[in-house]
This record gives sequence, C-alpha cells and structure tokens, in this order.
Amino acid sequence: AIVAVLGLYRHRVRDMLSGISGKIGFSVKSEQGFRLARNIVVAFLPAAVVGVLFNDWIEQQLFGIWPIVVAWFVGGAAILLVSVWRQGRRSEPPAMMLEELAWPSAAAIGFIQCLAMWPGTSRSLVTIVGGLLVGLGLSAAVEFSFLLGVVTLLAATVYKIKDAGPIMLQNYGWSTMIVGALAAYLSAVVAVKWMVGYLKRHGLELFGYYRLLLAAAVAMAMWLGWLTES
Repeated sequence: AIVAVLGLYRHRVRDMLSGISGKIGFSVKSEQGFRLARNIVVAFLPAAVVGVLFNDWIEQQLFGIWPIVVAWFVGGAAILLVSVWRQGRRSEPPAMMLEELAWPSAAAIGFIQCLAMWPGTSRSLVTIVGGLLVGLGLSAAVEFSFLLGVVTLLAATVYKIKDAGPIMLQNYGWSTMIVGALAAYLSAVVAVKWMVGYLKRHGLELFGYYRLLLAAAVAMAMWLGWLTES
C-alpha cells in the first residue's frame, strides 16, 4: 500500500527528494519540495511519540468491538460536522494550496492523526479532516494525508515487524506474504484512485453516513446477542 501511494504521488516525492538534496549540498534544489518534506516530518512526529508511549495501553484497552463501534460513531459524526462547517465557509477566502501549508498547521494535522490510533478510526479520513480544519482545500488535504501516510505506515511497519515479522514468516511463509503484499498494492492503487476521485466530486459526507450506519448496525447486533466480544 505504501508503494502504491509512492507511485501515485511520484511527482511530489521527486520534488521532496530534490528539496532535501539541495539542502545537503547537491545542485538540484526545490524550496517547495523541502517545505513539503519538512511539513511531513513535523506532522509525523506526534504519532511517533504517542505510538511508542501508548502502544501497549491501546492494544489492551481499545482493541474490542465496543471501542471500535464508538470510534465509528464519533468519526462519522465528526465528518458530517466538518462538512456542514465547510459549507458555511463558502463565502470566505479560497482554501490553502499544499504549497502554502505552514509547519504549525502541519503539526496540528499530526496531533489530529494521533486519533487514528483508536481502532476503528480511519487514518486517512481523520488526517483529511485535519487538513480541512487548518484551512487546506479538499484536494490538498487528501494529497497531504496520503503522503503523511507513507511515512507513518512505514514507521509503524518497521516498529511492528521486529516482533510480528518472524511469527508471520513462520506461520505463512514467504510465498503467502508476497502474494498478500501484491494484493495490498493492487487494492491500494484502486482504492486510492477511487477515493481521491470521489472526494473531489462529492466530498466526505458519504463516509460519515456509512460510519454512523455501521456503528448502529453492529451495536444492535451486539445488543441482540448476534455478536459477542469473543
């Protein structure tokens, strides 16, 4: 999935690499790319700190059906509230482009991303909402969310692989894991392209209603005894 995003946003990745290389003495320079790379790092740091400090607590306390149902409901309500808020701001100045994002706003998105450590919360959607709240346009918020996801998910993968990697290899073997990685890549390409296209045309509301309905359906199934924590 990380490779899929790198491919889809390769022009931004090249620009960031150019900006970083220029700062360390190479001839190719891109101030715009360097600012974007800096903002990605700034936005990543809150999740890195919170993830290391609270990973065990999150797994012990929040990995269950009811916490996930609550996350679905809260996330759905938040998406709809932000959509209503954005509609009320249509007469205000145009939203920021990605190139205009300042590092304090990037840090704010990073702190909002920490909410995605609550199981049942979509990392991409919560960071898109964060981007909208700091003033980015929808397209810019989507782009920043996925670029930030590359760093965040790569770091999380490296952090988890030291414990889970050997166990996965022992139980599944290389061939199964390679097939799984390929399936993740292809599905991510389709999903990201579809999601970006849909959001540009229709906005976030559908995802808010989906989460509310899913939360209500699973909560009812739990209440009726059709689903249990075990």
